[in-house]
Amino acid sequence: MTNHEAAADAIDAPRINFAKAAPKAFKALIGFDAAARQGLDPALVELVQIRSSQLNGCAYCLHMHTTDARKAGESEERLHMVAVWREAAHFFTTEERAALALTEAVTLVSHGGVPADVYARAAAVFEEAELAGLLALIFAINTWNRIALSTAKVPGTDERAA
Repeated sequence: MTNHEAAADAIDAPRINFAKAAPKAFKALIGFDAAARQGLDPALVELVQIRSSQLNGCAYCLHMHTTDARKAGESEERLHMVAVWREAAHFFTTEERAALALTEAVTLVSHGGVPADVYARAAAVFEEAELAGLLALIFAINTWNRIALSTAKVPGTDERAA
């Protein structure tokens, strides 16, 4: 077996089941995620999770949250526009656009932090508790994305149903 073949086998090897291996951390994250959602519009929650998952390249979470959004009544048209929301601004409310901009800034925080104007726009349309919840939601989905990517979750499977 060549080094390349061994590396390919290692890539395809099963990875840790985070929920089973770290149940306390997993349950804590579920609680954090649930607390973050409180008081936020469910449609906004899904849009934020979809955009963060797109930016992080997390197919597992993207599939899960687009499915959840459809079940909650979100239109295909809006789902297709999330990735290009700036060019398709009329598909989204002022609050949704502010949340999507904040989602991008926090998700890509290493690309220059969270610009003051992006934060100010979100602070102008969300009450303080809503803004804190929105930030917590963005933190949570970024953590979920990292778990799914690091443990090679398979898109199209949803362990919540298991």
